[in-house]
Order: sequence, then C-alpha cells, then structure tokens
Amino acid sequence: MLVDLRIRHFAVLEELTIPLSPGLNAITGETGAGKSVIVRALALLVGGRASAGTVRSGKDRALVEGVADVRKVPAAVRRLDDMGFETDDGQVVLRREVRSEGRSRAWINGSLATAGNLRSIGQVLVDLHGQHDHQRLLSTGFQREVLDAYGDSAGLAQEVEALFREVGALKAALAEKEVRNRKLEARAAAARRDLDEIRAAELRVGEEAQLKAAEARLANAEVLAAETEALHEALHGGDDAATDQLATAKKRLDRLAEADPDLSELAGAIQEAYHRVADVASELASYAAAVDHDPARLDRLRERQAALQALKRKYGGSVEEVVARGRALERELNELDASGMDLREMRRRLAEAEASWLDAADRLTLRRRDAAKRISAGTEALFPGLGLEGGRFSVQLEALDPPSAHGRERIRFMATMNPGFPLGPLAHIASGGELSRVMLALKSVLAGADDLPTLVFDEIDAGVGGAVANRVAGQLRAVAEGRQTVVVTHLARIAARASCHLVVEKDACRRTAATSVRRVRGGDRVREIARMLGGDPESAPSRDHARALLGEGRS
Repeated sequence: MLVDLRIRHFAVLEELTIPLSPGLNAITGETGAGKSVIVRALALLVGGRASAGTVRSGKDRALVEGVADVRKVPAAVRRLDDMGFETDDGQVVLRREVRSEGRSRAWINGSLATAGNLRSIGQVLVDLHGQHDHQRLLSTGFQREVLDAYGDSAGLAQEVEALFREVGALKAALAEKEVRNRKLEARAAAARRDLDEIRAAELRVGEEAQLKAAEARLANAEVLAAETEALHEALHGGDDAATDQLATAKKRLDRLAEADPDLSELAGAIQEAYHRVADVASELASYAAAVDHDPARLDRLRERQAALQALKRKYGGSVEEVVARGRALERELNELDASGMDLREMRRRLAEAEASWLDAADRLTLRRRDAAKRISAGTEALFPGLGLEGGRFSVQLEALDPPSAHGRERIRFMATMNPGFPLGPLAHIASGGELSRVMLALKSVLAGADDLPTLVFDEIDAGVGGAVANRVAGQLRAVAEGRQTVVVTHLARIAARASCHLVVEKDACRRTAATSVRRVRGGDRVREIARMLGGDPESAPSRDHARALLGEGRS
C-alpha cells in the first residue's frame, strides 16, 4: 500500500506531498489542475518511460518519491530480496529522478537501482488504469495471469511452464546428441571397416621377424643345401675330412704322451674337438636334408609380408602398433554402442516429459474454460451498472498448435462497447474511460484473485453521469474494501464515497503556474463536493446537496 507520494518539479507540479490512506482515495480538482499528471508521476515512479518533457519548465530535474508499506505484500519483499534490497520496518522507498536532458536515475531505499528494478517492484505494488501505455489489462500476459488466478490455476500454469521448459531442454539435448551420433555413426562405419581388416589379417606379435627369416631361407634354399652338404663332407663325410685329421692327431699325441704325460691333456682336447666337429657335421647333414625347396610357399611368404607392409602404412609403423590400433577401434565401437543406448534413453525421457506436459496442459485448459465462462458472465453482468449498456465481454481461449510454455491456448479478453458490433481486443474497442470501467468490473468479479495492494484509476468517469455514476461509485467503494484504491475523478458521487479526499489546485497568480494538493475534511470537503456538483460552493442548497451525498457515502 502506498503511504505517500512526493513530487517535485514534474510537469506543472512544483512540489507536492500526497498522503494516501487505505480504502478509497479520491483526487479531484478543476480541469487542467494537474490531476492526471499525478498519475503520470506515479507511473514514472514504478518504472515508466522517462522523458525530458516531464521536467518542469526552468528546472534542471524532476523528482518523484513514494513510500510503500509492504508488510502484507510478500511478493514485493521477495522481489526486493532477490534484487538485493532490504526493507526498512516493512517499508520501501522508491525514488526516480529525470534530468532536463532526458537521463534518469533510480533508487530503492537509498541504494542506486534501475528503472527495471522499479518496474519489477511496481508490478506487485500498483495497478495503473488510465493511460493506455500503462494499462496491464491490455497485456495478454496479464490477461492470462488474471484468468489463472481466478481459476486457482496459477500453480498448474507454473507446472505447465516448467514442464515445457524441461521438454525444450530435452529436445535441445536430444537434437545435439543426434547430430553428434550421426557424426559418430559415420566414424563407426569407418572404424568397423578398419577393425574388420585388422581382424582378418590375424596378426601375431613377432610374426614379421619370423616371416623375414623364413623368406630368407626359402630364397637361398639351393645355396644353403649345397653349402651345408659340402661342409658336412669337409668335416666328416669326405676324404681327408676334418674328423679324420683330428683322429690322426689324437693317435700321434697319445704316442707322444707316453714319453711326456703332460701331452695327455692336449690329446683329450683333440678328442673333445673331434666329437664336437662330428656333431656339427651331423647337424649340417640334417639341415641340408631338411632344406625346403618350395617356390609356392616362398610366394605366400612374400605376399604375407606385403600385406603386413600395407597394414603398417595404414595403421602404424609396426605390427605391434597395428594390433594396438585394432584394440583401440574395439574400445571406440563399444563407446559408440553405449552412446546409442544413451540416445534411446533420452528419447524415452523426452516422450515421458512431453506426455506429462500435455497432460498438465489439458488439465489447465479445462480449468481455464470454466474460469473464462464465470469471468465473462460476471463481468458482463456489471456492464449496465457501469454505463456500458449493450456492452459485451468474453474471455476467449484460442487454440495454439503447437502448444506453448503457457499451455494449449492463447488467452484474449474480448469486448464490444456497442450493441451489434463484433467482439474485438480491448485495445481496439475501448476508450480510456471505458477501459477503466471494464477493469473495475473485472476487479469486482475477481475480488481476491490477485493480491495487488493498490489500484489507480484515471478517466474512469469519462462519459458517466446520473444513476450510472452512483453505481460506478458503489463499485469503486466495494473494490476498495479489499485494497487501497486511488481514483482521479470529476464525479461528486465518487468523491463522496472516498475515505480520503484530495483536492488538486492550480495557483495561476504566480508568474509560473503551480499546483498544490491538500486533503479536505469537514467544511472544505463539503465545498469541494458542492463545486463538483456544478453549483455555487458557498450557497446553502449546493452545500446541503453535498452533505447529502457525503452522508450516502458514509452509509
């Protein structure tokens, strides 16, 4: 609730302090005195657009400051806390300054803030109705919030939005995963081809050296056979073989050892050499007999070596590296298979989230349809009493395909102020005064559906008079029972119902016109009501009429 509003050098306003009370606050005064300027100043305070034209002529800056009691507005306390501002004994001081060159600054509780900060707080403190650029009723977002609040569906609407965002996040993750998997699948196909090639080669560590040795033996088979056979002959098998010469030497040493026993040891060495040479000769004979003269096998060995060289060029510098590459490809393919399983799990989770989202959206639609019918009927029923005879009002749900974060439908408040004319968006068919009365009717129907503590109505009495004025006043008084309501009015019947009556007066005697505001009570209030009735405020009949209205207002 607003406690007071201080305005300095704003448009025609020089310096004002406006006290506000709970219940209905009426702001009255002569035409052109600056009543609507107060509403503009309040709009600036709660985050409205700043412009150099708002600064009073001859001054370098305009200042608007407001004090609000937020002890019963937890949403405001939460927003202040989220933005890092503290409340002082349940009060918050908002301040906005506009310089003559158009720049503006903002403060909350003495700390620098932004216009966005003020706007955020203003959204849960004040609901302005008058100038179109400040009318939340024209916002489709506000219309949706009103409908959901009335239908007790705000929590379900938040659930739908949260599920929508979850679905969106899962879709984005899945799309990214699918792109990555398509790239991985291309890699997997190549990896499988490479792995199949390596596996088909049936490589063995050390095989390369064995192949080279076998190829060398086969390529030189004839030489090896001939030479080893010749060596066998020279050592043991032919005439004058080495073993024969060793045997002769042994015999000669044996005879000499009879004369000198020290030669016996040398004779034994010759004997040992004889046996060793004989063994070598035997092995050479076996080797010569076993030498393979197979040209076909030699070709196969060479083909195998060529195959190994090709694999080495493609996968590594050695057979061992090719084998290691094969193991790495196996691991990569296992990971790719696991990635495919992750993709299936993500699709399952997405399907579940979409089902939950659409189920919640369906339940929200049913609640909205019911709330829309009740709001439409209740609001339209109040139109005749507010001077909107023949007007029609409807909350329409337009199907969305696909659904959005806010459900399966777009919410639109539609109305017509003239019989026989089709329904249209409020912004297209309602004047400022009519729009304010539509909002008044809505607020009467919604009652406690929203918890904004302060309502401000400007131009609500445009084109209203007589009995309709009395009914509008009654509706305002009823709405003000649940929250602070500020109304700028020309109607005496509305002003008479107010619990706080403020009069805006312009002093034209000065060189530069200045406007002041004062709260009127007693005789001063009687005279102001009498003035508004169009009579002489000092005449007894006018004052009696004013007293009668004030008496009705208190009843």
